[in-house]
Amino acid sequence: MKVALIGYGKMGKAIEEILLERRHEVVAKLNHTPTSEEINGAEVAIEFTQPDVAVDNIKELLYMGIPVVSGTTGWLDRYGEVADLVKQQDGSFLTASNFSLGVNLFFEVTAHLAQLMNPYRDQYQIEIEEVHHTQKLDAPSGTAISIAETIINHSQYENWSLDKRSEGTIPVTAKRIDQVPGTHTVEYVSDVDTISITHTAHSRKGFALGAVIAAEWIKDKKGIFSMKDVLGLTQK
Repeated sequence: MKVALIGYGKMGKAIEEILLERRHEVVAKLNHTPTSEEINGAEVAIEFTQPDVAVDNIKELLYMGIPVVSGTTGWLDRYGEVADLVKQQDGSFLTASNFSLGVNLFFEVTAHLAQLMNPYRDQYQIEIEEVHHTQKLDAPSGTAISIAETIINHSQYENWSLDKRSEGTIPVTAKRIDQVPGTHTVEYVSDVDTISITHTAHSRKGFALGAVIAAEWIKDKKGIFSMKDVLGLTQK
């Protein structure tokens, strides 16, 4: 598979390493919005850049007819623009707040726990905490937002808020500590006990592997997808 990497920073280099291990060919490594000449016949593009340029990158790739896997977070207020273009171009697009296989399984565990805890909401206060490296620009992380939205979809909570507590709202705390790839914790706290589940990433390799698996999966497909589709977790 011929792959273009849009965003060749630490994550792009980690993805390149996995691609080469799995015998794929990296035909472009760019840190700017690509042109058709620079894409070098790529069959799939993997985009990990910054929120302010992600939409332009994704749109250009879709206009070229290239399936796009995007791991950039912080731009989803413009998701509708991208979704409309995918449909117009009969394209292929997959985005995720986190490509780690473990994190996506963690989402499923979080959903099940939220359902179990919902009848006991009066006894337990829910809290979400995320910790990332100091270079991460958005807060809370896209993963933390996905966790909060998963809980909201499986409980009577109505919203989430950064560092604020109010009725019907899930408080999310974001911490930035040097050299931390990513840790996410969901806690249900009562007067008598605490129920806690945590996912801790040890390196970028898990994110990179998931992105590559997503690119392999989407290569010959049309439509808008998620990691649930890749992992076969979508309910029929």
